[in-house]
Amino acid sequence: MTWKNWLLLALLSLIWGATFPFAKVAVAEIPPMTLAFLRVAIAAGVLQAVLRVTGQAFPLSRGMLGAFLLMGLLNNAIPFSLIFWGQTAIPASLASILNATTPIFTVLVASLLFSQEVLRAHRVAGIVIGFAGVALLMAPALDFGPLAAFSGAPLWAQALCLGAALSYAFAAAFARVFKGVPVMISAAGQLTGSSLLLLPLAIWQAFAWQGEGWSPAATGPAAWISVAALGTVCTAFAYLIYFRLLSEAGATNASLVTLLIPLSASLIAALFLDEVLTLPQLGGMALLLLGLAVLDGRVLALPGRLLKAVRAS
Repeated sequence: MTWKNWLLLALLSLIWGATFPFAKVAVAEIPPMTLAFLRVAIAAGVLQAVLRVTGQAFPLSRGMLGAFLLMGLLNNAIPFSLIFWGQTAIPASLASILNATTPIFTVLVASLLFSQEVLRAHRVAGIVIGFAGVALLMAPALDFGPLAAFSGAPLWAQALCLGAALSYAFAAAFARVFKGVPVMISAAGQLTGSSLLLLPLAIWQAFAWQGEGWSPAATGPAAWISVAALGTVCTAFAYLIYFRLLSEAGATNASLVTLLIPLSASLIAALFLDEVLTLPQLGGMALLLLGLAVLDGRVLALPGRLLKAVRAS
């Protein structure tokens, strides 16, 4: 990790952290599935244009198109729709914290269902700590003990965000079929696939939303600015940064962004949306981030590395 890669990591965490406040503003006026479609359609258009400019051919074989549709379903259509629907009832900061459970679900899916990874002791410990954080986050909504005194976000909305994290986990397991495919093509392909899948659902929800239908003309400028930011900056541009970070620093270092997104999202939401985390939410986030650090394993290896460096000096 060079200083430039650390800057890219910080920038990526800010951009993806801003996704949740932008979505909170937009979903107040735009139906969730319609918003999800607008996000992926804009991003798909941008990345398809990048492919044409850079001279990269988009594969049109039946097998690749089917893979793009399935990846678009698991990595974009389902999680974006669930998160945006959840954000109609919960704060942006809480949605970002719940979304940080993605690595935990990814390890469970990869190890227990697909035998792609080994469930080592430190990973089991990280999973237990992480789920303890989730339990603390959701306890007020369950009227659990003294935590019932705190205002709890609706349980169904929190469950939708956890469902999105689970969908991301299945996407990570399926992503192995794209081995050898240029990352820009796989990104453009899944976003194009998710746009096709979401289009009919977005149209249906736009007409049926709240019994009256959604009117684009009645949607305010703040919501449209948020839509543009979600599609261009938070998706298309963020993918470009993420893929560059992947190529220069590797997947393990790039995964550190998961630890930073809840922090940046909570800070942005506090500054611009006046959101304040409750004590259970702060405690739950702390436990979840600790669990992710243990799950990653590098924190546990740090004392040994430091001792080795001291002995070498």
